[in-house]
Amino acid sequence: MTFKASAKSADAVVVSSKLEYEDAIEFGIKKDKLHVIPMGIDVDEYMNKPVRQNEDTINILFVGRIARVRRIEILLQAVAKLSIPFHVTLVGGEEKTSSLSRPGYLDELNKLCKNLNINDRVTFTGPVAQDELFNWYSKGDIFVYPSLYENFGQPILEAAAAGLPIISTPVGVAQEIITENETGFLFNGKPKDLADRITQLADHNLRKKMGDTLRETVRNLYGWGNIIEKYLNLYQSL
Repeated sequence: MTFKASAKSADAVVVSSKLEYEDAIEFGIKKDKLHVIPMGIDVDEYMNKPVRQNEDTINILFVGRIARVRRIEILLQAVAKLSIPFHVTLVGGEEKTSSLSRPGYLDELNKLCKNLNINDRVTFTGPVAQDELFNWYSKGDIFVYPSLYENFGQPILEAAAAGLPIISTPVGVAQEIITENETGFLFNGKPKDLADRITQLADHNLRKKMGDTLRETVRNLYGWGNIIEKYLNLYQSL
């Protein structure tokens, strides 16, 4: 109630994505008070590595809190269907996103890997410091994000800045930066659909083309210069 009163009395309310904009309207904030200004990112901090032409294994990356809402089991079920060489790296520690979430998700994922006979092709890194994430993004070929819900999804933006084509459910910033068949794919949350999309990105040249396009999209729309200008324009308009 306190938050709603503060938001309604504010001269302006900033949200980070179109999805958050829709949530704010449903929350009761008037449209004329809402302004979509996303989080910014320094694209040049992320390594724009060349595609490794001499390596056949597709390195599939997930970065984020290991929580049930992220539905990582969908990724594991999808890669078990692949007929191409792959390795999955899951970067992040287990964390409950709700007091109602059951504990033990990480153990369940490890058991699933064994049941699917892919445990030797999946790496769980555990928690990683923010300043070490660049190294993990640089080792990936494809970034996959099967989350059920995200307000924004910072790892999606970071992967894009690193030049990785993205396969994601239509959550957060993914809806705004993924152009189908140009910078990645939005998928419906089904393992078979995800497996098909990963197989499409087995092509080195397609991955590089998508990744380069996505990286420039992020530079133009989410670079700090552009974000700061939006905030300045907002403050000056009040």
